[in-house]
Amino acid sequence: MNTQSDSPNRRFWSLCLIAIIAAGILSRILHTGYILLDKYLGDALYAAMVYAILRVIGTTKAVAVKAMTIMTALELFQLTLIPAHMLSSPNTLVRITARLLGTEFSFLDLLAYAIGKLDSVCYV
Repeated sequence: MNTQSDSPNRRFWSLCLIAIIAAGILSRILHTGYILLDKYLGDALYAAMVYAILRVIGTTKAVAVKAMTIMTALELFQLTLIPAHMLSSPNTLVRITARLLGTEFSFLDLLAYAIGKLDSVCYV
């Protein structure tokens, strides 16, 4: 059910989503020499992107918990090494999917995701 009050909220989160994606792409293209910015800013933005997607498609206050659950599941899935093996596929779509899933597990990524969630929740 879509109400008129949902429409401005969805527009806001859609614009946030576009900005987060643009910032995430820039964080992977531009290199500063600082690992915090070059590696972990992108991870935090990735988590914020999942949160924004969930805000666009949902209106519940539990979105942050759902987003963190998804991000944790994706990070833990990397431990299976399936995404890493997908990188050697001859299929371009499979390799792109591997990049989107991430290929290397890191506890620091989980911390970056949590910071991305905290940042998203603070600006609600």
